[in-house]
Amino acid sequence: MTTTPAPDPSPVRDEDEKKPATAPAAPARRFWAVRRVPAALLAAVVLGGAGLLLYDVAAVRADHPAMAWRKEVADGLATRPLDSTWVLAGASLAAALGLWLLFLALTPGLRSVLPMRRDHPDVRAGLDRGAASLILRDRAMEVSGVQSAKVRVRRSRATVRAVSHFRDLDEVRADLEHAIATGVDELGLARPPAPKVRVARPPRKG
Repeated sequence: MTTTPAPDPSPVRDEDEKKPATAPAAPARRFWAVRRVPAALLAAVVLGGAGLLLYDVAAVRADHPAMAWRKEVADGLATRPLDSTWVLAGASLAAALGLWLLFLALTPGLRSVLPMRRDHPDVRAGLDRGAASLILRDRAMEVSGVQSAKVRVRRSRATVRAVSHFRDLDEVRADLEHAIATGVDELGLARPPAPKVRVARPPRKG
């Protein structure tokens, strides 16, 4: 008489079990400026002009004479030719103001904030360019032979100007490029700036 072994009660693990797919990283876009000052100035000008015009129209409806400025503006628009200097100057000023407002409305602004990588779709983070410059400057000062360093971080480039008081300049430059490249990668920026390193000797005294 033969007996068959009982099945193992422990659950069987499938080695080919699919792991949950990670969500793709969300695109990191630039931060948009609120621009409260231009909006407040424009609202104040529009509100003041509309209020003054409405008051004058209501005064005329109440059988009061119109304000002198409105009469002068109406007479000037009716009699002054279109090629007049004042008309051209006013039109140019209005066009320049309109283009400036359109530029503010269509551009994100906040150039001092660098967007960081979005590892989570619900989280957005940014790093100030000044803070990024300080971080890279600290990394540059850790390189042997660097006496002083100045770092300027922009959206597409990180410029490093260092002064080396000992060691060969080529060796210092190579170590500095490696340190800055590592530091830029550790910043976690969505668009890492390309490092540009310059190393020089300190100026001679006397």
